[in-house]
Formats: sequence, C-alpha cells, structure tokens
Amino acid sequence: MKAKEKTKKKQKKSIVKPLLGVLVVAIVVGCAMIPLMQNLNFGLDLQGGFEVLYKVESIDGKKVTSDMMKSTYKTIEKRIDVLGVTEPSIVVEGDDRIRVQLAGVTDPEEARNLISQAANLTFRDTSDNLIMSSDVLKSGGAKVSQDSYGKPAVALSVADNSKFYRATKKVSEMSDNRLVIWLDFDPETDSFQTEQANCGSLSNSKCLSVATVSQGFSSDVIIQGNFTEQEVNSLVELINSGSLPTKLTEVSSKTVVASFGADSLSKTFVAGVVGVAGIVLLMCALYRFSGFIASIGLLFYTAITFLVFWLIGGVLTLPGIAALVIGIGMAVDATVISFSRIKDELYNGTKLNMAFKLGNKNSFMTIFDSNITTLISAIILFIFGESSVKGFATMLIISTIVTMVVMVFITRYLVGLFVKTGYFNDKLRAFIGIREEEVPKIEKKEKRVHEDWKNVDFVNKRKWFFLASSLMIIIGIVSLGVNGLHLGIDFKGGSSITVQSSQNLTEKALAKDIESLGYEVIETDQINDETYSIKIEDSLSRKQVLETENYFKDKYEATTDIGVVSNIVKQELVKNAIISVILASIAIVIYVSLRFTFKFAIAAIIALFHDVFMIFTVFSLFQIEVSSIFIAAVLSIIGYSINDTIVTFDRIRENIHTKFKNKLKTKEDLCEVVNISLRETLNRSLVTTFTTLIPVVSLILLGSHEIITFNLALFVGFVVGVYSSIFIASQLWIEFSKRNIGKANQKRWYEEESDEVEELTVKGINA
Repeated sequence: MKAKEKTKKKQKKSIVKPLLGVLVVAIVVGCAMIPLMQNLNFGLDLQGGFEVLYKVESIDGKKVTSDMMKSTYKTIEKRIDVLGVTEPSIVVEGDDRIRVQLAGVTDPEEARNLISQAANLTFRDTSDNLIMSSDVLKSGGAKVSQDSYGKPAVALSVADNSKFYRATKKVSEMSDNRLVIWLDFDPETDSFQTEQANCGSLSNSKCLSVATVSQGFSSDVIIQGNFTEQEVNSLVELINSGSLPTKLTEVSSKTVVASFGADSLSKTFVAGVVGVAGIVLLMCALYRFSGFIASIGLLFYTAITFLVFWLIGGVLTLPGIAALVIGIGMAVDATVISFSRIKDELYNGTKLNMAFKLGNKNSFMTIFDSNITTLISAIILFIFGESSVKGFATMLIISTIVTMVVMVFITRYLVGLFVKTGYFNDKLRAFIGIREEEVPKIEKKEKRVHEDWKNVDFVNKRKWFFLASSLMIIIGIVSLGVNGLHLGIDFKGGSSITVQSSQNLTEKALAKDIESLGYEVIETDQINDETYSIKIEDSLSRKQVLETENYFKDKYEATTDIGVVSNIVKQELVKNAIISVILASIAIVIYVSLRFTFKFAIAAIIALFHDVFMIFTVFSLFQIEVSSIFIAAVLSIIGYSINDTIVTFDRIRENIHTKFKNKLKTKEDLCEVVNISLRETLNRSLVTTFTTLIPVVSLILLGSHEIITFNLALFVGFVVGVYSSIFIASQLWIEFSKRNIGKANQKRWYEEESDEVEELTVKGINA
C-alpha cells in the first residue's frame, strides 16, 4: 500500500516538471508572437491602399516583348519607390499584364498618375515639330529649382551639349523662335495653338513651358510656369524615374480607404479569436488534458505559420486570415484523428503507453493523405488564382505543411511527455475523456464494451441517401436554369462602389445619386448603419472614378471605395476558375488512385462534384453573390471534402486487412466492412466538422463583410462534405465493388489497397 502511494507521489511530481516546461515555452512563444504580428505586411484590404491591373501595349502597336515588360516593370518599380510605399507588390501576369498593389497609400490618384504616365519629355517648335527628345538630358538629372522670380521650377541637366546647342541654335533662327517643352505630347490631340493659353499650368495642360530662344546654348534648362511646389516635386520625380517604354491601360482597379481596412482587420481579428477560443473549449471538453496540450500545440502551429509567412515576405489579407482559420481547423483535425485512434486502442483494452504509440502510428498515413489532397488544391489555386486568391492559397499551403510538421510531431511529443510519466495510467477520463469502466481488462478476458453507433446500419439506407442527393441535384439544376447564379462584378464586369458616411444614407437616395451620374444601378446593399455597397454595370474610367469620389465627398462628406473590373479580366477569371477546378479534380483522382485504387478515386471524385454542385445549388436558390474568392472556397471544399472521404476510405482499407483478412467473400461482407468503418470514423468526422465550423460561423457572424460569401460557401461545403463522405462516397464504393465479389481475380481489387507507406518512426514521439 505504501509502495503504491510512493509511486503515485513520484508520478505526481514527475508531471509537474514537463507541465511547467510546456507552459513556460507556451508563454514565451505567445509573447514572441506580439512583435512578429506587428511586423507582418498587411494587404490593402486590411490597411487601405490601392490596386490596379494594367494591360501593357507597345507604343508602335507591335507585339509586346519580354524586354519591354522588364523595362516597364523596372520603371514602375522606380516610380513606386518615390511614393515611399513599404513592401509594394508588382507582379507580371501573363505576357502583357502587370498588377500593382500599394498598401497604405493615402492618395490613389497621385499613385495612378505617377505609375501610368508615360513621362516622355520632348522639345518642339510652335508648329509642333519635334526638335529633340529627352535623350539629350542626363538620366535622373531633374531637380527642384526656382525661376528668376523665385517661383518653383524644374532644372534639367544637359548630357549631350553639342546636340542641345545645335537644336537651340536652329530654333533661334526660326521666324517664331520659341521652344516648347511637352510632357507626353500626342500628335492626334495636342497642339501648341490650342494649348498656349494654358501652357505652364500642369493641372490643365501637357505643355510645360515655352521660352524664346535668341541664340544657341548648351547650359542646363529651366522649366518654368505657374507650378505649385507640390507639382514641381511630382514632375521632378516623374522625369527622374524615366519614361515608360510602353503604354499602360487600366483593366481593373480597387481602392480601399484606410478606415475600411482597419475596420475589416479588427472585425476579422475578433472573429478569429472567438473561433479559436471555441475550438480550444471544445477540445478541452472532449479530450480533457490532452485537449489542453493540443491547444498549446495550436499556439505553436499559429506562431510557426506566421513566422514562415513573415520569412517569405507574405502579405496578409482577409482571405489569408480565412485560410489561417481553416488551417487551424485542419490542424485540429490531425489531432482529432490521432486522439480518436488512441481512444480506440484504449477501448480495446490496450494500456495507455502502447495505445499512444499504436494510435499515432495508425493515424499517420491518414493525416498525410488528407493533407496532401488539400495541398494539391492550394497549389493549383496559387498558380491560377488572381491576387486575393493567391494570398489565400499562400497561407493555405503554409498552414497545410505546418500542420503535418507541428500537429504530427510537436503535439505528439508534448502529449507523449505526460504519457511517459505514468501519472494518467489510471486517470484516462482526465487524460483523454474515457471513463475507466469502458476500458476492458484483458487480463480478466473482458471484451470491448464501448461501441459507437453499433445499431446504425448506414449501408442499408444508402438508397434513401442517393434519392435525397438526387432530389437536391434536380432542384439545383432547375434553380440554375431558372435563376442562374448571382454573379458579382468579378464575373460580369462593372464597378463596385462602397460609400460610408455619418449622414443619413438610404439605398433609394444613393441609387438616384448614381443614376444622376449617368450609370445604371445593378443592386444596392446596406452593410451597416453608415455603409452601403452599390454595383453598377459600367467599368469606370480613372476620370469617372475621381468624379464619383468627389461627388459623394461633396454631398455626404463620405469616404468612397471603388473597384473596377473590365470584360477582359472577367473572361480570364471565368477561364481560370474552370481550369482550376478541372485540374484539382484530375490531380486528386490520380493521387487517390495511387494511394488507394481507381474505384476509391471515382467514388471520391463523384462525391466531390456532388459537394461542389450543392454549393452552387444553395447559392443559386438564395441568390448569394458569387465573386472571385468564391472559387477559392470551392477549391478549399474540394480539398476538405476529399480529406474527410480519405479518412473513411483509409479505415475501410484497414478493416479489409485486419478484420476480414483480405477476404471479402460476399456482398454482405462488403456492406459490413463499410458499416464498421463508418461507425469507427463517424465521431471523428462530426468532431472535425464542428471544430472547423466554429471559426467559420464566427467569421460569418463577426467577421468582415468582404469575405462573408466566402465563409458561407465554406459552411455549406463543410456540412455537405461530411454528409457525402459518410453517405455518398463509401456507398458508391460498395456499388462499384459489388461486381468483383466472387470473381477469380477478386483478391487483386482490394489487395492493391494494402501498399501502405509505413510511418516515419521518430524516437521520443511515436517510438
């Protein structure tokens, strides 16, 4: 008796040291995250800013070459440096597109002008004939100066003195001996005769300056006019950055006011914290002490994810935060799979230490397979997605990889520390939520008493499941045929105008305002008491964007965000969306075929299309807007749904080998192996779905308006995904496998499934 008490005291002491160690490390990691979070680069949707997509065209109308694109890229880069923007994003897309994102820019119009203006400086006579171009000037030689009256002016340093002298001497000998300096002269629209009255007014004319030349000279040139100090500074910066070798045409643009970005960040942050807190509470309720340690593992997971994201120079956006929250759900899924396996071993009477080892070993490949399929979807998203989707994909890729490292190794190591102490050997309820009376004592030849869902026959009801899904598909086809999808401007083209004002706004008044500006309103939507969103068919030009912003500022003292999408972008978005879904499906079929069999792959892909179609059905029935980020949601569901399906398939494969000894002799055996597998995995599927839905629901209720449709799509997809993995995918596999029963080659069709990769064994973690 005394020996037992001594052992218990020793075990109690042995748990204190690792617990304190884990808590100290967790506190250190938590504190280290604060400066890390402060140093992250936030996207324009979180801090405000400006984004524009340019179509690059050659000045002479010929095909744009790679050298032209490189030169244009470098010129844009120089000009953005002038703005002082930290971490700008300049991305070449395709053969003739450049996307520029400038987070934190307060004056989008200034940025627009500086980036897209050709800045071709020319010297002409009063008849508009070219005398010389800017190649006579020193590169970067423009500087702020003053004219003879002390007014702001621009001084230009001459590089080719002899050429400059000959040109000015030629002008001095003309009857009208005036030299005109132009910025971006267009022979079709510009003329000195029409512009001379405004010459020298940078805001009203491209004619910068006109001067009488009495004799040839080779000294520096002064551009003087009615310039303000700010105009002179801008002109100097523009000239020094160099002229663009190409013509830039805006095909889409987006402006986010800083206050909107800050509001989105705070809302999404609160929603994320609430969602993660919900996950932690659920994990602790279900798995007690192990759930608490897994929650600390989540802290490590989040810290490492942010660290990797920061190291690669990632820009955190709203979709990126959503991807992180999904990643947390997936990380929890990995833990749930392991804990479910450990509990299963304990219910079989295995001692805790061995149950921990076996549970981790048996869950490794399930976690690996389920995360690889998500990784496939994320990579395809990154390749074919537009900017906001790429941000989502980047975070999802990092989250998936970190999940496989942190949750498989670090969390297991942490839990293993406490298993080794022996303290929880007779405290299974406190350790992982199992009542001791449910654990059979093998030495007394007791049999397993805990059986979840043992009276439920999933397979026998499969025709009803097929019928229910068929009815939903028919409803979906009818709805899509009659209602179609409520496509956002990302897919239709047009402009989105968000107006925020403390004055009393109404949808009716704003619609009239838009119509008075000459645009047709597609829809208006009230976001909150002070903010409204208006969609119009027109793709606004730069001038129209500025006019619209000024109109609402003057009338309502409102801040205005305007996003513009052209038909060119719309067509590419639709094309890339279709390609993404097709490629993701093909890649997943190939992977599942290699890891399982082709029958499993076909059943899985049908279930995937079922899930995707259900999302389209719900969005069509309720006319929820479909935007570009919707595609990211669909591909996320493809990754998640196959994740859930693979867990079920993995258990079916295992039970064929262990419980049926690779001998499925009858159709009843086929049905029984599926029933057993579904009973064993259903709790895990439900827990995973709940833990994943918690942050999604939190983001829907508390998060930013901009990603609400994305989260709605995820909500529908997650619910339908768990339904299809249980009631569709596994049942379809039965139908496909029936014909093999009783045939001479029957062994081969499931023996192929036994080629399972052994888990990597790491001492101290799973060995």
